[in-house]
Amino acid sequence: MHFDWSAEQQAAYEAMLAAVREEFPGPVRDGPFSRKDWLVLGGLGLLGLSVPAEYGGGGLGALDTAHRVEAFGRGCPDTGIVFAASAHLFACAMPLVGFAGAAAKKRFLPGMASGELVAGNAMTEEEAGSDVSRLATTATEVPGGFILNGTKSFVSNGPEADVFITYATTDPSLGHLGITGFVVARESEGLYVGGPHAKMGLRSVPAGPVTFEDCFVPEEQVLGVPGQGGAIFQHSMSWERACLFAGYVGLLDRVLEQSVEHARSRKQFGAPIGTYQSVSNRVADMKLRLEGARLLMYSACWQMDQGRPSPIGTALSKLAVSQAAVANALDAVAVFGGRGYLRECGVESVLRDSVPTTIFSGTSDIQRLVIAKELGL
Repeated sequence: MHFDWSAEQQAAYEAMLAAVREEFPGPVRDGPFSRKDWLVLGGLGLLGLSVPAEYGGGGLGALDTAHRVEAFGRGCPDTGIVFAASAHLFACAMPLVGFAGAAAKKRFLPGMASGELVAGNAMTEEEAGSDVSRLATTATEVPGGFILNGTKSFVSNGPEADVFITYATTDPSLGHLGITGFVVARESEGLYVGGPHAKMGLRSVPAGPVTFEDCFVPEEQVLGVPGQGGAIFQHSMSWERACLFAGYVGLLDRVLEQSVEHARSRKQFGAPIGTYQSVSNRVADMKLRLEGARLLMYSACWQMDQGRPSPIGTALSKLAVSQAAVANALDAVAVFGGRGYLRECGVESVLRDSVPTTIFSGTSDIQRLVIAKELGL
C-alpha cells in the first residue's frame, strides 16, 4: 500500500487550487452565492466532478473527486460556497446518476454539471431530522405519476434551486422501506419555495423550507423504484459523508498554515509565540487531527471506488473530520488571540462554518451510533 498521488493527480490538485484562489479570493460573504459564482463553479468542473462525461461531468471516482474538493476547500476561504457546490453534487447529482431514468438524466444532469441549474436536497423535516424513516411528506400514486404533499424544513440551496431531489412516504407501514425518491423541477405546480433561514455560519449557502401542495411528479422522475428511496438516500450520504467533507479537510489544511505562520511572526515577551509550548502544543494537535481525518476520509473514498462502500468507514471519516474541524477552529482562535475573534482576520468564520459539520449529513451522535452498530453493539 502506498500513499502517493500520481504526477497527474497532483497536477490536477494544484491546478484546481490555483484556479479557486483566483476566482474566489474572499472575503467570506454574508449573503448567498450569485448565479455568476455558480457558472464559475461549473466552468471549473466542481459541480460535476463525479458525474459521467456523457452528461458534461468529469467522470471521476470518489478518490479523485475528493482530492479536487480538498483543493477547493483549501483555496476558497468562503466555506459556504464549497458546501453549496458539494451538496449540489453529492446529495443531488449523484442520486440522479445512480438511479434516475434516461430521460431525467438527460433533462437535468448537463445543466447541473455546467452551473446552469442549481439543485437542492429536500429531505429534512421538522419532526424527522435524523429519523428519515418517519417522513411526514407523502407521495400518493395516481395515473402517470405521484402527488406530493408535505414540507421540507431545511433545504440547502433551496431558495435558489431550479431542481430538487426529495423523498416522500409512499407506504407508512413499511418505515424506511416505504420511502420513494423523486426529482422535481422548481416550476412544478404546487411547489412553493420559502425564503432563506438566518444561520450562524455557511451564510453563502441559502437554505430554507420547500412545501409541496398536491404537487404532481411524473413517473419518469421517480428515482429507482417506489420504496427504494431509503437506500437511494443512504447512497447519496455515502458520497456526501466521504467527499463533501474533503472540503473541510482542505479548510483544516488552510487554517493550520495560517496558524503556523501567525505563531512564527507574532511576538510576545520578546519571542515568537510559537516558541511557547502552550501555543506549539495546540498547533501540533491541529496537525494530528488533520492527518488522522484525512487518512480516514481517503480510506472511505478508496473503499467506494472498490465497489464496497463501508458504513463504518464513512461514519468514522465523517466523525473525524467534523470533530477535527471544530477543535482546530477553536485552537486557531486561541492561537490568534484577540485577532482571531475579529471578522477581518477570517479565523472566526472558520469556527462558525465548522460547527454545522457536527449536525448535517447525520449528526456526530448518529455517526457514533452507526459505528457502534457495525461493531455489534
